[in-house]
This record gives sequence, C-alpha cells and structure tokens, in this order.
Amino acid sequence: MENKQQESHDRDAKTHTTADKHRKSGILQWLGNRELPVLMALFAIMAAFWGFAELTDAVLEGDTRAIDHAILLSMRNPADLSDPLGAAWVEEIGRDFTALGGNAVLTLLTLAVVGYLMLEGKKRIALVLIVATLGALGVSHTLKRTIDRDRPDLVPHGSVTYTASFPSGHSMLSASTYLTMGALLAKTQRRKRLRAYILLTAITATLLVGISRVYLGVHWPTDVLAGWTAGAGWALMCWLLAGWLQRHGAVENNNESKNESESTNKNKNERSESTGN
Repeated sequence: MENKQQESHDRDAKTHTTADKHRKSGILQWLGNRELPVLMALFAIMAAFWGFAELTDAVLEGDTRAIDHAILLSMRNPADLSDPLGAAWVEEIGRDFTALGGNAVLTLLTLAVVGYLMLEGKKRIALVLIVATLGALGVSHTLKRTIDRDRPDLVPHGSVTYTASFPSGHSMLSASTYLTMGALLAKTQRRKRLRAYILLTAITATLLVGISRVYLGVHWPTDVLAGWTAGAGWALMCWLLAGWLQRHGAVENNNESKNESESTNKNKNERSESTGN
C-alpha cells in the first residue's frame, strides 16, 4: 500500500515538473520565434520609461522651463499672446483634434472597437483592449495627482482644464488607447498593408492630439512629450502581452479566424448543395 502511494506521489510530482517545463519552454519558444521584434519592443519599453523618469526629474528641477516657454510662445501671435497662430478656423481645428483625446471620444471609440471585435468572434482580445484602456486611465490619473504640476500661465487656455498638467492626460490616453487599439487590431489582420495602415492612423491621431494641446495653451510641451512617452510604453507592453496570450491560445489569432471563416463557408456550401439536391 505504501509503495502504491509513493508511486502515485512520484507520478504527480513528475506531472507538475513536466507542466512547468512546458510553460517555461513555451515562453522561451515564443521569444525565440520573435527574437528581433520582442527585443526591440522590450528595449523601446525600457527606453520609454527611462525617458519618462528623466523628463519628470528635469521638470521638477525646473530645467525645462526655458524650452517650454519658447515652444509655447512660438505658437502665439507675438503682438497678442491670447491669439494662437492662424485664422479662427485653424484654432477651431485645434479644438477638434484635441477632442480626439478626450474621455468621451476615447470611451465611445473603445466601445465601438470592442463591439467590432465581439462581432468578429474575438471576445478575448476585446477583453485585453478593455483592460489596457482602463489601466492606462488609472495610471494617468495617479501620475497627475502625484506630480501635480501647474498648468501654463503664459497664455489664455483655449480649452477647459480641471486636472494637473503633467503628464498630459489627452496625450497619454490617446497614445495608449490609439496605439494599443491599433496594435491589437493589426494582430487580427493577415495583410501587411492593412496592418501598416492601422498603425499609421493610430500614430497620426496620437500626434495631432498632443500638438493641439500645446497649440491651445493648456499644456507645456514637456507635458505632451511625457504623455506620449508613457502612453507608447504602455501600448508596447499591451502588445507584448497580447502576443504572448495569442501564442498560448488565450486570445484569438489569425489562423482561428481563418479556420472559422472557412468552416462557416463550408457549412453554407454544404447546405446549399443539400437544398439543390
């Protein structure tokens, strides 16, 4: 009896050891199959967070004051600092662009993309997008309350503000949301041209939001740069997480979508043939 219990215990231990090896080898295999992209992404994440830390230190020490003032004033009429450069319609375009980074627009867009992914049968990748977006929102608010930098006081604000200045919430949330959304949507596409188009669109929207915040005088340039840096780092982390989950079958991949589509078409053809007979 004791021998049987010992054998059973040994088998259980061997099973757990084998499972652990498979998990470790799975991670290593995933890294090995994507060595260059993964290493580049990891380097970019470390560079982003290092850059954010250095920029935060420089802002708190007051080292960026001169360049912040120079860039902000360069977007104003020297004769009237209350007047942004360009005609009235240019200023209105700036407000339109800045709205793309607002909570209402980002929430609606995220819900729309989540709905699309759900209809496409990609429920788990939709969940990853929701978690990534809510996580970025929490990090942004925490950083703002912790650093608590004052808004620019050189020029009148062209948009209503109600939180601290550093980092720019619009810039960080647009970067994290648009870039994460673009990366996850690109993962669902098989054509490289479509992937590139989605990512370029996400990057363009992110840049326009950040520039508009400085143009409207509601953020220092370093606020926007910090927001871009933190948001891009967050998006890269979400991209790596989605890739790892996809490798382990936790989120849908292109092959699943292709197989499901082929299976659906096959069933339709079989029904059509059966009806015809």
